[in-house]
Amino acid sequence: MTATVFAHCSLLDAARGQLLPDRHVLVEGAYIKEVSDRPLKTGQAVSLDLGGRTLMPGLCDAHVHVSAVEADFAKLDRLSPAYITARAARILREMLGRGFTTVRDAGGADWGLAQAVQEGLLAGPRLLYSGHALSRTGGHGDTRPRGEDRYPRPFLTVGTLARLCDGLTEVRRAVRDELRKGAHQIKIMASGGAASPNDPIAFVQFSPEEMRAIVGEAEDAQTYVMAHAYTPPAIKRALAAGVRSIEHGNLIDGEALDLLVEKRAFFVPTLVTYEMLMREGKESGFPPEQLVKVQELHAHALAALDAAQRKGARIAFGTDLIGPMHRHQSLEFALRRQVQKPAEVIQAATIRCAELFNLTGHIGVIAPGACADLLVVEGNPLEDLGLLQDQGSHLSLIMKAGQIFKNRLA
Repeated sequence: MTATVFAHCSLLDAARGQLLPDRHVLVEGAYIKEVSDRPLKTGQAVSLDLGGRTLMPGLCDAHVHVSAVEADFAKLDRLSPAYITARAARILREMLGRGFTTVRDAGGADWGLAQAVQEGLLAGPRLLYSGHALSRTGGHGDTRPRGEDRYPRPFLTVGTLARLCDGLTEVRRAVRDELRKGAHQIKIMASGGAASPNDPIAFVQFSPEEMRAIVGEAEDAQTYVMAHAYTPPAIKRALAAGVRSIEHGNLIDGEALDLLVEKRAFFVPTLVTYEMLMREGKESGFPPEQLVKVQELHAHALAALDAAQRKGARIAFGTDLIGPMHRHQSLEFALRRQVQKPAEVIQAATIRCAELFNLTGHIGVIAPGACADLLVVEGNPLEDLGLLQDQGSHLSLIMKAGQIFKNRLA
C-alpha cells in the first residue's frame, strides 16, 4: 500500500472556513489515515514538504453533463456513443485538472463511463451519475422539433440525456430501470427549460402523483431525486413530493425558498451556464431560437442565489455547462463571489456537496477515514477565489483517492 505524508501545510478546514497552520497529513492507499499538528513518522511513506502551501479537499460539482459534447441537445442522438465517450473522456480529464475530484452527472453519463473512471481507464473525477433524466412527453427532455412524429431513439445510450415517461406505471418503470443500471440518484425535469424546443419555462412538468411515485421509488432504493426546476410552481410541487435538490431555480420566490428551507432540501444554482450561453451560446451551436429563453434566466440567476443565501438555504456548487463551454467550469467561483464570501463558495463545493450526495465524512473534508482527494494550492483561496480558476494553473498537486494526477512540487 502506497503512503504519502503532506508535511508543514496550511490545512483548509472547509467546515470552519479557516486555514489551520503547520499541519501534517498521512495518506495510506485511497484514504486519509491521520491529521496532526505535529510531524508524523513517515516510515516508507513519500514525504512532501509543502512549506506552508494550502492543502484543501478536492472540489465537487453537483450538476454536470460530461456527455453533453454538443450545445445542441438534438444533435446528441445522432452521434455515435463511441464518439461521445471519446469526447467525454477529454471533458472528464480537464475537470480533474481543475481540481474537481467528485462530480454528479445530471443526465447522459452511464455505468460504463463511471466504471472506466473508477478502474483508471479514464482520468477524471469520481462520477455519480443519474443515468437518463426523466421527462414527460413534450417536456424538457423531449428534443424533437414540432414536425417530428418519430418517437425518440428506442434504445438509450451514453449521451442520451433523457427518457420520456408518462403516467404512474411508466415513471415507476423508468426509475426502476435507471436504478437497475446503477444510477446513484434520479433526475427529473419538473419545469420547462432553455435547451429544449417546445416547452416554455413556465410549464410545470409531471403531476404531483407522478412526482410522488418517482420519489417513493428512489427512497425505496435508498437514494433520492434531483429536479430541474425554474419557477415557484414547479419548485413547490417538487419539494412537496419530497425531491432532495432543486437545480437552477432562477425564478424562485420567497414562498418557494421558505419551503425549501423548511424541507431541508438543497439548492444548486448554476450561474455560469447562463453567463456563457449569453456570451458564447450562438457560436457554440446552441439553437438561436432557444437563446431567447436564456435571457430571462440569466437576468434572475444571481438574485436567486443571493436570496437563497440570505434565507439560510443549503446551497451546493453546480455549473451545468455543455458543449465547448465546459472549459468555463471554474468561472462559477467568480460569479458566486458577487454575493457569497469565499468560504461560503468553498463550502458549497466541498462539505455541502458531500451532504447532498450522502457522502458526509467521505469527501469534501481532510479528516481520518475520508477519501484522499486533496489539492495543493499556491496561496490562500479563502482570500482569493481566483486561485481555483485559470484551468488549475494555481494547483501544484492534485490527488484523487490517493492517486496523484498532477504534481508540480519540487
